[in-house]
Amino acid sequence: MTVSTPLLDTITSPGDLRKLDRGQLRRIADELRAETIDAASATGGHFGAGLGVVELTVALHYVFDTPRDRLIWDVGHQAYPHKILTERRGKIRTIRQRNGLYGFTRRKESRYDPFGAAHASTSISAGLGMAVARDLKNGDNHVVCVIGDGAMSAGMAYEAMNNAGALDSRLIVILNDNGMSIAPAVGALTNYLSWLISSRPFLSLRDIGKQLASRFPKSLQTAASRADEYARGMVFGGTLFEELGFYYVGPVNGHDLNLLVPILKNVRNADTLGPILLHVVTEKGKGHPFARPDTECYHAVKPFVAADSPPRSVANAETYTSVFARSLMAEAERDERIVAMTAAMPSGTGIDEFARRFPERAYDVGIAEQHAVTFAAGLACEGMKPFVAIYSTFLQRAYDQIVHDVVLQRLAVRFAIDRAGLVGQDGPTHAGSYDISYLSCLPDIVIMAAADEAELMHMVATAARIDDRPSALRFPRGPGLGRELPRHGVPLPIGRGRIVKQGSKVALLSFGARLGECLKAADLLEARGLSATVADARFAKPLDCDLLRQLALNHEVLVTIEEGAIGGFGSQVLHYLATNNLLDKAARVRPMCLPDRFIAHGTPAEQYRDAGLMAHDIVAEVFRGLDHEDRMTSCVYQS
Repeated sequence: MTVSTPLLDTITSPGDLRKLDRGQLRRIADELRAETIDAASATGGHFGAGLGVVELTVALHYVFDTPRDRLIWDVGHQAYPHKILTERRGKIRTIRQRNGLYGFTRRKESRYDPFGAAHASTSISAGLGMAVARDLKNGDNHVVCVIGDGAMSAGMAYEAMNNAGALDSRLIVILNDNGMSIAPAVGALTNYLSWLISSRPFLSLRDIGKQLASRFPKSLQTAASRADEYARGMVFGGTLFEELGFYYVGPVNGHDLNLLVPILKNVRNADTLGPILLHVVTEKGKGHPFARPDTECYHAVKPFVAADSPPRSVANAETYTSVFARSLMAEAERDERIVAMTAAMPSGTGIDEFARRFPERAYDVGIAEQHAVTFAAGLACEGMKPFVAIYSTFLQRAYDQIVHDVVLQRLAVRFAIDRAGLVGQDGPTHAGSYDISYLSCLPDIVIMAAADEAELMHMVATAARIDDRPSALRFPRGPGLGRELPRHGVPLPIGRGRIVKQGSKVALLSFGARLGECLKAADLLEARGLSATVADARFAKPLDCDLLRQLALNHEVLVTIEEGAIGGFGSQVLHYLATNNLLDKAARVRPMCLPDRFIAHGTPAEQYRDAGLMAHDIVAEVFRGLDHEDRMTSCVYQS
């Protein structure tokens, strides 16, 4: 029996795709979906959104002249099928692996990625910039933004649409509605009408109608305009987008290639219009291979056996996120003023668990970090105790609100900063590298970092009782150390660290989850005849000044270690010692932090080795402080 060669094997670039007959696109889409699933089974990753846009990806590359026509994916979760079609199929099984393909779009990776997108809701702003640049240069290429996977819940998208409507530049925005949250069910009639309103005859008819209406008396002009607008709004759901200046087409079945291709061609050829929004309805995770569907498996997965159930974690230790959620629920049982919120990441932050127990006190505001912070500030004004649970990388988006709406007003908002430090395969766009630095410079804020799960429990209890100022507690991604946990968290004295191991020659002062590596480093130093003290700072602000003086004045070398960028905890320590005239009297201070560069994606262990924050790196830094360069070469340790 002869097995036919996969049609996908003949496609190395979108140019090859555009040589096919339209009737062959269905087969390409089926093979592309199978290839996406097979690749995800090998590497894991964010494949649910990509499965939902397989047909849309095929249709876009078939209709538009990429890369000359700019195609921007928002967010990059959707781009796995796009990568396969754009000269990267041979590397797709390296995605999110060290030295492999990036998990999102990336300009450096491919000419088919005109804009990097790992955070959400940026595509329309970037696309409008590209469209305006094209117009200034008298170009004629198209700019297409595919925004979906929840990205339309962020205010930035609407700011961009409002500006695009005012500028009236030719821009195509495709709303990938994979939640069925905006559109009614897509049927044959709405599909036909969507094709009709995107076609030249209908556009011409509307133009004629507008020209005739302009000759009416003013009162009739207004009535005609309103009748047209609201009729279209009731039938098509496009009133909001047209208010923003976009010509609305939709909703369209995003899995019907026989419909998508002609509509995209109509939209492409409508060069007399300004910005256009095409509303496409898709099913996230379409064609997923799991026997027991789970919405979490539509988003991001670990490697799996395609014919089996969704993958299960093999980690024995409870995750930091789960410990945080349980601790917060315990505090909420005690104090009914505690409320929790997140920005479109309920399961990632543990707020989903909190919401099941306290549904009336949990809030998911969507991809709207700025709103989340100021919403929490309003709650704090009225005596509530808000916990804002947001990944470190996403909290960056709300910095002005942190400064102006929370810290300046000294409001007791509590920031639970998940994914602090390096996060592994999601790479530098998702690393929690900067929160220590950008929060430590703010007055009157308490900043804590958990060294392990028990410390996290204590810090949640501490934050729950800080009522006179804002506070932040940071903790890493993934499983903890698996140690026995206390029954409940105990509030810590504010601004007080702890000595974990007492020594005499060298002091290692850890802020955060590198404490375990510090203890390993202390053992290595002891084996080389160097007695080492290990301390857990617990607080970056306020600093434990007594502990700092003790460590600095009673040791030859003081090394600070943190999972954050330059300008964070180590800088606070150096500033204190300098302003108190202790640097000349004290130990040599060697701050260790993330290097002043972006750390490429890989496993967390690979990233921390790359960053130089492992136990053997700490030992080497101690030797540098002691000027024992000869001993550094003999320090070899694999954690």
